Amino acid sequence: MNQKAKIQKLHANKEYLQESPPYQNTVILENDAEASILYGSHDRHLRLVRDAFQVQLVARHGLLKLEGEKERVDTGKEVLNKLLEIVRSTGRLDLEDVEQAIIDAKNETTEESIQAIDVFQKGIFIKPKTDGQTKYLEAIKKNDLVFCIGPAGTGKTYLAVAMALSYLKSGRIRRIVLARPAVEAGEKLGYLPGDIRAKVNPYLRPLYDAIADMMDVGHVKKYLESDLIEILPLAYMRGRTLNDAFIILDEAQNCTVKQMKTFLTRLGMKSKVVVTGDITQVDLSAGEISGLIDVQERLMNINNISFVYLTKVDIIRHKLVQDIVDAYEL
Repeated sequence: MNQKAKIQKLHANKEYLQESPPYQNTVILENDAEASILYGSHDRHLRLVRDAFQVQLVARHGLLKLEGEKERVDTGKEVLNKLLEIVRSTGRLDLEDVEQAIIDAKNETTEESIQAIDVFQKGIFIKPKTDGQTKYLEAIKKNDLVFCIGPAGTGKTYLAVAMALSYLKSGRIRRIVLARPAVEAGEKLGYLPGDIRAKVNPYLRPLYDAIADMMDVGHVKKYLESDLIEILPLAYMRGRTLNDAFIILDEAQNCTVKQMKTFLTRLGMKSKVVVTGDITQVDLSAGEISGLIDVQERLMNINNISFVYLTKVDIIRHKLVQDIVDAYEL
């Protein structure tokens, strides 16, 4: 085929060469009054839907156009139509209604994308609530070392503990090791009563609480006594090599660079490590570099290591937690 024929063929099939436009869908509004209620003060409701499903929203002439990936756009439209039903039946729309509609929609989509995590508590299955959490769990499954960084309430520790218990229950690992740095955040260990175990226990309490949600009291006691589950301060990890284990380092933003290196080199054969933390809440002494901040540059491009970043969109605690995070970002 000569050059001229090639050019003619390309022009004849130019529709295949053009980039496909983004998928669009539309919500029809009856009047400005219901649009104002649906959008919320300063368009707050729309911003929540936009951020939750990562779609573009354009309001014009009684139409609300959604643009982006087909699945996200269609889900966003379903949420907006449900919210419109509330507006039309009650004449109002509360922030709680918007948040609950988003949560319900995300629960439906994540149930299809990832199987519920089977833990030890009978009848209890842990499921991701957001796209970010789903990506987090998928990263844990695919990689031996995962760093999860994000604000309070995004499920960083809780989901890691759930995965660890699932791995233990299925026999994929033989033990769980949970560690936290005992860094003083405004209080002094010396003023706490009791021996060193009693002094560090408050720092480890969140890990006990997560496990208690997924195992009955008898199991927790039995597994702790037999060291199938070990919860300890980070300082106690030095000099150990952990094989066939699921190892979690929580509050890792309070590790120094040296401590982070020491912890990561504990990784043994057939083990999996998850490191969680919030780099906006570092309690180290002034001038001390956080190991969680430093490690991102050092290990970002190494195979079998994944970095997952959760955001305020992934917060699943009380609805006020997201507002608090927003306030502190101002």
